[in-house]
Amino acid sequence: MLAPTWFLTALLFACLSFTASGETLHIVTEPWAPYVYIENGQARGLDYETTAIVFERLGIDVKWEFLPWRRCLSMLQQGQADGALDIFKRSERDELLLYPSEPLSEVEWVLFDANARPHPFLTMEDLRGLTIGISPGYLYSTAFDASTVFTREPAPSHEANFGKLLLGRIDMVITDRRVGQYVLKQMKAQALVSQSSTVLGREPEYLALRRNAGMDLLVQRFGAELKRFKREPAYAELLSRYTGESMPAETLHAGEPEPSAATPNKTVEQQESGAR
Repeated sequence: MLAPTWFLTALLFACLSFTASGETLHIVTEPWAPYVYIENGQARGLDYETTAIVFERLGIDVKWEFLPWRRCLSMLQQGQADGALDIFKRSERDELLLYPSEPLSEVEWVLFDANARPHPFLTMEDLRGLTIGISPGYLYSTAFDASTVFTREPAPSHEANFGKLLLGRIDMVITDRRVGQYVLKQMKAQALVSQSSTVLGREPEYLALRRNAGMDLLVQRFGAELKRFKREPAYAELLSRYTGESMPAETLHAGEPEPSAATPNKTVEQQESGAR
C-alpha cells in the first residue's frame, strides 16, 4: 500500500529541516587514523573528509566532536549526539540508529608481530600461550573474540600497543590493517614490525544517525550521494592520499549512481557488544 502524498511530503520537509532551519548535525567519533583523526588541530582522514564532502553537497552543517569510543556510544544512547562516524552495525543498535546503504570503508583485522620475535599465524591454535595487544571494548572476528588459547592485554592507544610489542611486553597486536600501517609509519617502526597475511575478519563501517523525525530520508540521501562520490576521481585522490591505495579505473565514472566497487560488501558475523 502506497503512503499518502501528504505523509511523504511531511517526511521530506522534516528531512530538509536541518537546512531550512539552520540546525546543525552533531556527529561524534573517536580518532581512528587514517580514517578520521586530528592533526595540528585540523580534522582529517579518508572517512572524515568523505563524510564532510557528502554533507556539504547535501547542504547539511555538521558539528564534529572527537571522544573516546565508549563516550561516543553513551552520547548516542542519551540523545546528546545525532550520529557517529565509523561505526559498525550491531543488532542491539537497530532501534537506536539508521545506516545508509553504502558503507564508508571496510575494516580488515590482522595481527602484527615484531621482526625480532616472529610468531607465524595461520590458525587460532598458533596463538596458544601468547599475549595479544588489543583496544579496550573493541570486537574483532568471531573466532578471535571467542578464543581462550591466548591472553588479551588492552592498551589506551594503538601507539601504546605497538610500543609494548617493540619492547617485548606482548607477543602480537591486533588492529585494522590500515590503522596498523599508519601507526607504524608515524612511529618510524615499519622495518621493525611485520603484518600477518592472514585476515581474521572484515567488516564495513558507516556513518550512522539516530532515529529521529526525517532521519530515514536523510540517511537515504547520504547513502546515494556517498555512492556517487565514491565513483569520482576526487574520492580516488582521497583514497590514495590517506592509504596509498588506488581504485580500479573501471569504478571511476563521475556522477553515476550505480553501486561503488571501491568498498566490497563483505560482512563478518560479530558478537554483540558496545564496541566500535
